[in-house]
Amino acid sequence: MNIPQTSFPRVVIVGGGFAGLAVARGLENKDVQVVLLDKHNYHTFQPLLYQVATGGLEPDSIAFPLRKRFNDIENFYFRLAEVTRIVKEENEIETTIGTLQYDYLVLATGSTTNFFGNKNIEKFTMEMKSIPQSLNIRSLILENFEEALLTSDLEERKKLMNFVIVGGGPTGVELAGALAEMKKGFLPKDYPDLDIRLMKINLIQSSGCLLKGMSEKASQKAEDFLVKLGVDVWKNLRVLDYDGDLVKTNGEDHFRATTVIWAAGVKGEAIEGAGTECIVERAGRYKVDTFNRVVNSDNIFAVGDVASMNSEAYPYGHPMMAQPAIQQGNLLAKNIVNLLNDKKLIPFVYDDKGSMATIGRNKAVVDLPKWKFQGVFAWFVWMFVHLFSLIGFRNKAVVFLNWVYNYIRFDRETRLIIRPFKKRNKYSFENSEK
Repeated sequence: MNIPQTSFPRVVIVGGGFAGLAVARGLENKDVQVVLLDKHNYHTFQPLLYQVATGGLEPDSIAFPLRKRFNDIENFYFRLAEVTRIVKEENEIETTIGTLQYDYLVLATGSTTNFFGNKNIEKFTMEMKSIPQSLNIRSLILENFEEALLTSDLEERKKLMNFVIVGGGPTGVELAGALAEMKKGFLPKDYPDLDIRLMKINLIQSSGCLLKGMSEKASQKAEDFLVKLGVDVWKNLRVLDYDGDLVKTNGEDHFRATTVIWAAGVKGEAIEGAGTECIVERAGRYKVDTFNRVVNSDNIFAVGDVASMNSEAYPYGHPMMAQPAIQQGNLLAKNIVNLLNDKKLIPFVYDDKGSMATIGRNKAVVDLPKWKFQGVFAWFVWMFVHLFSLIGFRNKAVVFLNWVYNYIRFDRETRLIIRPFKKRNKYSFENSEK
């Protein structure tokens, strides 16, 4: 890898997401050598992936080059690579570009989509955990309308214009709201020779409420917003199978749809070699102590979505969101410095700053520790928080200008099929980057 040997301890961070960046930032200009590995050369602001998928933003406005963030930092190295295995006994990792020794290893690999073992659903549904996947969804949505124009079969047209989103968490709710605004906004203008009333947006949630984890009032208000926008909300309904054509559920309701987007669960993206006893089965998360140290290890740490730190308040680990990841990353950087200086480690205590979700124009729900509110003010709060959280002045400026333009014109200019994504038939995909 051409990483020079120095007298400083080497901290290897795997993953350039919220948690990995927080650790790397906290170790800036410390007496350590930091090596950051990621399979992409950019950080992705995942909360806005749905806007890329629905033509609201271009992908480069929510991505930031990892090298640029640390340009002026000495003893920092970035390598574009994927870690394939951890060799604990040798303090070594195996990657797609070679092996690397470490003194401290930080696993910040984030999460991936959880299909709960259903191979058909994994094969035929769309997921939205990365920028390429969001671009695939954007292309498929627009291609569906292009194909609907060409068919004279009414049932086929309905299927092409039927969208099923599985999962009523923030991702599913925000995506459903964005699709509804597409239907209300520019789709009738772009496709005047199509009856846009045939477009259906179905949001399926297996439990009895949306936005599980937020307040009951936020959940109900989000549902009210969606229904008002024309989204069909299905609660207490579980998707059992999908063959690329028919969505089968545990109820009497089934759906024929060309596009099914799976937002019903995530799991940690664990790496082989840490030991099966260290990983929570099905959740794919590393068991860690209150210092984010992986169990049965002295120098391997896990932070963010891939870490499961059980407590009385969080018996299944902290929420797989940005705030726990950032807070864990910040504290771990301090604790690594404490380790080097033989100081006492600080246990992690999560400071819950609240949750929020946007449903569309002037529609959002916000749950803060002391206040809960919905509507226009919540929407502005949501925009401010997300805008402030983006990395880089350019990204903040571009996203802000896009939002202002979209709000004034009620339009989304980036409805472009840049990378075609089509189903050949119900058994295979073209360009299936999942």
